[in-house]
This record gives sequence, C-alpha cells and structure tokens, in this order.
Amino acid sequence: MEVKALLQVMPQRGKVEWIGLRSKKKGTIQVQDQATIDLVEGLVGDHYQGKSAKRQVTLIQAEHLEVVAAIIKKEKIAPELTRRNIVVSGINLFALKNQQFTIGEEIILETTGICHPCSRMEENLGVGGYNAMRGHGGITCRVIRGGSFRLGDSVQLKV
Repeated sequence: MEVKALLQVMPQRGKVEWIGLRSKKKGTIQVQDQATIDLVEGLVGDHYQGKSAKRQVTLIQAEHLEVVAAIIKKEKIAPELTRRNIVVSGINLFALKNQQFTIGEEIILETTGICHPCSRMEENLGVGGYNAMRGHGGITCRVIRGGSFRLGDSVQLKV
C-alpha cells in the first residue's frame, strides 16, 4: 500500500478527556465538562476567540502528558499547566497532520500545525519543562464546522 493511502487508514478513535478555557491571556484555566466550538470564534469563551484561524483550538495527547511527566521526573502533569484547550487519548494527533477530523457528532477541525511550547512551560513545569514539551505539545487547528462537545466524545479521522 502506498503512503498516501496509508495516511487515510486510521481505525483508532480517540476520546476527549479534558476541556479547558482561559478567558484572558495568562488567565486561570477553567476546566469544563462541555464546550462549544464556533466557525468564527473558535472555542467559545477562550481568549483566542477569532484571533487566528490557524490556532482556533489546541489539542494535546493524554499519553504525551505522561511522557513529559516522566522526562521532568514528576508523577503526573495537570493538563491546565500545558495551556492547551483539549486533552485527547487513544489517537495519534500528529497522524492528523494536514487532515480533517471530527469531535463528537458535529464538529470538524483541520490540523494547521504543531503546537510548540512557550516559555511559560519552564514556569509551569519547572526547570527543563520547555525542552520536555518539545515534540509533545500537541496540535493547532482551524474550525471547519462548529458545534458542541463534551467529555467522552470521540475524536477520529474524517472519512
């Protein structure tokens, strides 16, 4: 099978494990059980609302939080410390590069890039936090179709 065809084969379904919004830059993250994603605003209630079509929503893998914790010798990392919007388990987010995927029944997102760590990772995670997050920071997305979603909703490649 050719690589182009292999990129379209992803039977794994991820699951939304955590949702966080911050109403202002450097603000406290508010953990949510559900949220709404809008075509124009992105994640409704988040301070990035409508500022960048390429970074309307950020996602990180739950499995990567475990890796980062191991690198910095901590038992675990609270998701809000990474400053991402959604934590997903069970699917390789980096395999969604340049592809569209769904969250729940309504939402379609498109991966626009890698979410690189910022200098706040050193502050939030401690010495070495910035470098521990490199390659594990998740993805940035643009909204193709909005809707509401909640904890436990599936995340999968759009077929």
